[in-house]
Amino acid sequence: MLPILAGPAQARKFSFIRDAEIEDTIRQFGAPLFAIAGLEPSAVRVYLVNDPSLNAFVAGGQKIFINTGLLIASDNANQVIGVIAHETGHITGGHLARTQDALRDASAQSIMALVLGAAAAIAGQGGAGQAIIAGGTQVAQRSFLKYSRIQEGSADQAAISMLEQTGQSARGMLAFFDKLGDQEALLTSSQDPYVRTHPLTRNRVNAIRAHVKRSPYSNAAERPLFVERHSRMRAKLIAFLQSPVQSLRKYPPSDNSLSGRYARAITRHKKRETDKALALMEDLLKDRPEDAYFHELHGQILFESGNVEAAVAPYERAVALRPNEVLLRIGLGQAQVSIQSDRHIEAAVANMRRAVRLDPGNPSAWRWLGMAYGRNGDVGRAALATAERYILTGKFRDAVGQASRAERLLPKGTPGWLRAQDLKAAASQAMKKRKKQ
Repeated sequence: MLPILAGPAQARKFSFIRDAEIEDTIRQFGAPLFAIAGLEPSAVRVYLVNDPSLNAFVAGGQKIFINTGLLIASDNANQVIGVIAHETGHITGGHLARTQDALRDASAQSIMALVLGAAAAIAGQGGAGQAIIAGGTQVAQRSFLKYSRIQEGSADQAAISMLEQTGQSARGMLAFFDKLGDQEALLTSSQDPYVRTHPLTRNRVNAIRAHVKRSPYSNAAERPLFVERHSRMRAKLIAFLQSPVQSLRKYPPSDNSLSGRYARAITRHKKRETDKALALMEDLLKDRPEDAYFHELHGQILFESGNVEAAVAPYERAVALRPNEVLLRIGLGQAQVSIQSDRHIEAAVANMRRAVRLDPGNPSAWRWLGMAYGRNGDVGRAALATAERYILTGKFRDAVGQASRAERLLPKGTPGWLRAQDLKAAASQAMKKRKKQ
C-alpha cells in the first residue's frame, strides 16, 4: 500500500471525489492498459483523492488512487496515461505482496480506514460539485512505505511495454517525470508525495528517454477522444475545486472552447449566477445534445438552485444516455425523491433498485432507495435498504436496529425477511469482532 501517510501525530483528512464523467474518463484511459496487462478492466478500481499535491499510488490489490492535483497539473492525456501505466506496473509486478513487513509496522487503523472504507468514503452524489468531500480517514504526516528503486524500474519497464503494445507514446510519462525531477532539490517537506514514495533516479529517466528516442510510437498523436476528455476533466476539476477567481482567470469569457464554456458554467453556478450558468449549459447542449454529462450538470444546477422539479428531466435524459452509470441514477433518484409531490416516487423506486443492482456496494444508492421506499409507504423495505447502507458504512449498531425493524415488518419467509436476518447477523458479528480488536 503506497503511499499512505500513517502515524499518530498531526493527522489530516483524506477525502475523495465521486464524479461519473471523470471516473469514466480515467476508465477509458486505463482500459487498454489493463487489458494488455492481463487484468480485467472492470476489476481495477480508480479512486480520485481530493488533494492538490502530485501523487498516485496503489493499495488493496487492484485499486489505483490518483490525486486531483496530479490530474490538474497534467498537460495532456498522455501524461495521465503514463502514470496509470506505471501504477499498473506495480500491480502486475506483485510489488504489493512484498510489502507485508512494512504494512505490519504501519498504523493498522489508518490502513483499514483507507482501503476497506474507501467504498463508503467515496459514495458521493455523482457530480463533482455535489458533496465533493465524501468523508475521510485520519492519516499522519509521514509516508510509511516507499517503492524500492528496483521496483520503480520494473514498473517503468512494464509501463513502457503496455504503452508500446497499445501504440501510445511514452513522451507523456517522460514529461511527467521531468516535472517531478525539478522537485528533487527541494527539502523533503516541500516535495510532492510522488517524489518521496516513488524515488526518481537518473538511470530511470535516462532509460525512458532512450526508449522515446527509438520507439516507433513516440510521435503517435493522442486519440482525439482522449484529448477532449482530458481537457474537460481539467476544466471541471479546476472550476469545482478552485476559487471562481482562479477558474475565470484560467477560462475567461473570451475562451469559447467547449472546456472553457463548461468551466464557466460550473463557476457561474458556484457564484449563484444561475441564469448565466443555465445559458452556458443551453449553449453547450446545442453543440452536444447527446452528451449525458452535460445533461447531468444541467440537472445539478437546477436542483442545487432550488428548481427540483425541473431537474428531473435533464437527469432522466442523462440516465437514458448512460443507463449503467450509477452516479447518474443517484442524481436522478435524489431529485425524484426530493420533490414534494409523490408523482415520481414509483419511478424513483425502480430507478434506485436498478442502481443497487449495478453497484450493491454503494451506500448512497441504498440511502436513496430507502428514502424512495419510505416515501412510497413501504416501511419494511425502507428499513432493509437503510440496514444495507449502515452495514456498508460501518454503523453496525444502527444496521442491527434497522434490520430488526425490517424483520418485524416484512412477511416471514420472503427474500427481504431472510436478507434482514442475514444483515442482522453480519452486523452483530462485526460488532463482536470490533470489541475484540
